[in-house]
Amino acid sequence: MPDTTTTGTSHTPPPRPGTGPETGPETGPETRPGSGAGTVPAQAPRLPLPALLALATAVFITSLTETLPAGLLPAMSRSLGTTESATGQTVTVYAAGTFLTALPLTAATAGWSRGRLLLTAMAGFAVANTVTALSSSYALTMTARFAAGVAAGLAWALLAGYARRLAPPDLEGRAMAIAMAGIPVALSLGVPAGTFLGTTLGWRTAFLAMTALTVVLLGWLRLTVPDHPGRARAARTPVRHALRVPGVPAVLTVTLVFVLAHTILYAYIAPFLDDVGLGAQTDLVLLVFGAASLLSIWAVGALVHHRLRHLTLAGTVLVAAAATLLALTADSAVPVYAAAALWGLGWGGVPTLLQTAAGRAGGEQADAAQALLVTLWNVAMAAGGVAGGLLLHLAGPAALPWAVPLLLAPVLGVVVTARRHGFPAS
Repeated sequence: MPDTTTTGTSHTPPPRPGTGPETGPETGPETRPGSGAGTVPAQAPRLPLPALLALATAVFITSLTETLPAGLLPAMSRSLGTTESATGQTVTVYAAGTFLTALPLTAATAGWSRGRLLLTAMAGFAVANTVTALSSSYALTMTARFAAGVAAGLAWALLAGYARRLAPPDLEGRAMAIAMAGIPVALSLGVPAGTFLGTTLGWRTAFLAMTALTVVLLGWLRLTVPDHPGRARAARTPVRHALRVPGVPAVLTVTLVFVLAHTILYAYIAPFLDDVGLGAQTDLVLLVFGAASLLSIWAVGALVHHRLRHLTLAGTVLVAAAATLLALTADSAVPVYAAAALWGLGWGGVPTLLQTAAGRAGGEQADAAQALLVTLWNVAMAAGGVAGGLLLHLAGPAALPWAVPLLLAPVLGVVVTARRHGFPAS
């Protein structure tokens, strides 16, 4: 998820030997002994992949923890003795835990060591997922899910900022794409895998598997991700200042409505597929969605610096087209799988696109813009869970896809009109 750090400036790591500006004994290029006037070009800066992949795994775990119930609603509902729409609120309460506490807790812990805070947040995930796996009470499950959301708010306050600070300036976009790939990978591969695991070994096993992954990740983070000090009070910038920056309100509006539209359908995809006779293929449909999302991640990572506007427009159109195809032709398996592929192609790169747009538009207020973005992202997740549950209860599963193009129409309008600030042409 996007960075919710509200203050300070980006830091770049010191240059590695032979890669920084001091490549020779004085100021000239490096010379190889005995080679005369021959020179050896400075080595190109490299990304710290072990650390970035650890961050991507943290993003994956936090995102998957949020959306894992989407593929397990029927089984969870039977175990907890509730309806599917009520169980779907486990997604809503997780998001509520994040957006209600992310900003105040981030401000309260601004002086903490960043590494210690990240490890604390991820340890909280391990505890919350364990309680969810063992609980037979709906109230206790909802409490554990809220606690997991609180841990998410703390973790997401750090992850994207860490990715930027670990990379050389000209590779920050690629570093962000690697770290944020955990979001679409969780939605695309994690949820299908969790759904398969849950349907074969029980939904509780899926949550216990998340605990095990988190324990492994704690060691990985400790070994590969460098620590950073907290920030002095005098260096902090109020979040509200970002709203005055041209382009930031447009990016935040797109974030709120786009994520809302996606969540309304995604959080209840299992009941929708069950209604059209494809409930047994939920994991396969999500796998197709996932494979397409990975392709989208790759394309966005390669093109985001020069094609931000075009990629955002394309993603909006593809997701709207996918939902329309589901609404019109869901009585056949082939169109459903085609719609899943279009959906993945449109959605996979959206987290990177929106975070990049917020960072560029925010300028000196980039951290504050990211704080607002992650808060609105989770407001949209929570609202999508509620709105999707109401649609499911009042109008049935067939109504869910129609909400997506209706909401994405104004998103398309905002992106088109924000050509100078927010989503510039280049």
